[in-house]
Amino acid sequence: MSLKQEFKAFITKGNVLELAIAVVIGGAFGKIITAFVDGLIMPLISYVLPQGEWYNWVIGKFQIGKVLGAMIDFLIIAGVIFLVLIKGIGMLAKKKAEAPAAPSTKECPFCLEQVPLAATRCKFCTSELK
Repeated sequence: MSLKQEFKAFITKGNVLELAIAVVIGGAFGKIITAFVDGLIMPLISYVLPQGEWYNWVIGKFQIGKVLGAMIDFLIIAGVIFLVLIKGIGMLAKKKAEAPAAPSTKECPFCLEQVPLAATRCKFCTSELK
C-alpha cells in the first residue's frame, strides 16, 4: 500500500473525523466559556477583591493579576466541563442502563408458574407450551 493510500485510509477512519469535530466544537465552547468568564465572573470578582483593577496587579515585572485570572478561568472551565460532560452525560448513560432487562422466563398458562423462555413443557404441571 502506498503512503498516499495509507494516509487516506487513516484520515477516513471514523475516530479521526470524530476527533476533528470534537476539536472544532471544543474551540467554540472555549470561546463561550471565555466570554462568560470575562463578561460575568471577572467583574463580580473585582467587586470582592480589595483593589479595583485586580487583573492589572503587578509585582515588579510579574503580572500576578493575569495569572490569577487565568487560574480562575481554568477552574471555571474545568467545573463547567465536569458538570456538563461528566455528570450530565453520566446521568443520561445511567438512565439508559437502568432500562429493564428482557425477561428470561414466561408464565405457564395452565399452572401460572414461571418457566424458562426456551421451555416447551412446564416443569411443574408438564403441560405443553407454545
